[in-house]
Amino acid sequence: MSEFPEEPIYQQLARVSKALASPVRLRLLDVLDQRERTVEELATAAGVPLKNTSAQLQQLRAAHLVTSRRDGPRVYYRLADERVSRFLGELQGFAHDRLAGLRDAVRDRLGTLEGVTAGELAGRLADPATLVLDVRPAADYAAGHVPGAISVPLAELRERLAELPRDASIVAYCGGPYCVVSPEAVHVLREHGFDARPLDGGYLGWRRGCDSHST
Repeated sequence: MSEFPEEPIYQQLARVSKALASPVRLRLLDVLDQRERTVEELATAAGVPLKNTSAQLQQLRAAHLVTSRRDGPRVYYRLADERVSRFLGELQGFAHDRLAGLRDAVRDRLGTLEGVTAGELAGRLADPATLVLDVRPAADYAAGHVPGAISVPLAELRERLAELPRDASIVAYCGGPYCVVSPEAVHVLREHGFDARPLDGGYLGWRRGCDSHST
């Protein structure tokens, strides 16, 4: 017997919170938010063992946060819809405002570089003096990127510095709000005399901001 009449309702609501109550599952959702992937691709991109990735995906599917499609022998996973992406962005922003421990962890992991906000970048896209640099893998860039951004994956950055204009103001971005790649890219660029800053929130922060303004 239920402890209170509304308990079945709250049990259903709790299914979503239970699905999100895992750092691994939250990480998988952020990675899938950039583009769909096979379980093998997802495990590699997220840095999670394959067996664990597969098990966590089943829990995310049960909560209808993730869906899949088959293409021949391959199964591709993606977020169920854009509402999941917006919800994740709201959750991260809410937690950042409430939890000093989260702010400390972000600062310890990403450093204290002053970033460019999505709104600021939107106002600078037409400025020829601004160069937007996507330092994610080329496949992620191909799946979607900030308008006008050029693709220079971090692994290629040092070898391709000569391609970048010395007088440009560079805004570098990677996947999401907790990605360490763009801060690393900015450090490399600054070491070689470039004016560079990271994009706050990465590509996901940019896209979520665009989605919220269009709805």
